[in-house]
Amino acid sequence: MASGEPHITRHDKAGKGTGRDAVESLTGHLLVALPSLRDPNFERTVVFVLAHEADGALGVVLNRPTEAVVGDILPGWEPLLREPGVLFEGGPVGTDSAICVARARAGVAGFVGFSRVMGQIGTVDLSRDPARIGQRLECVRVYHGYAGWGAGQLEQEIEENAWLVFEALPSDPFRTQPEELWSLVLRRQGGMTAAVANYPPDVSLN
Repeated sequence: MASGEPHITRHDKAGKGTGRDAVESLTGHLLVALPSLRDPNFERTVVFVLAHEADGALGVVLNRPTEAVVGDILPGWEPLLREPGVLFEGGPVGTDSAICVARARAGVAGFVGFSRVMGQIGTVDLSRDPARIGQRLECVRVYHGYAGWGAGQLEQEIEENAWLVFEALPSDPFRTQPEELWSLVLRRQGGMTAAVANYPPDVSLN
């Protein structure tokens, strides 16, 4: 499995760009699939957006753990893993590659191999020696594959009510019970949005 991350140029500020190329960046936000999104790749998923520019977006699915143990694939990273210490299905694109999302320790400004997404959260180059950079990291999670969108595709899907968009909490990418994240994010919004969490997976069974 190749390590690293797909390349999309990152901008630090939302809305960078001019004219027809301007885009309000959703980097660092959560995409929560509405029940109407029946694509099996994304049904009831929560996606953490790692990069969003005028030329496209990419992120990783946060709530689909596998049974594959990360230590069996990437030895040395085990001490940094947040439970469950397994590989996650990051999305249907580039499934032969791995992306590591990490939370840097408080006060760590950055270092070679760490690409900041929001606050202390970023992606880490898995070709780096974990023994050398581990003291700068609080925890990591590893994904195979990612979710990717071309120019304007994500914006169109949001307009078509496939996704709800929310700000991410620093704890969201590292929940110890990731299967509960979809309902958790919806419920904490309150109001009618919270009620969506009660929508049954199969309405025909009601």
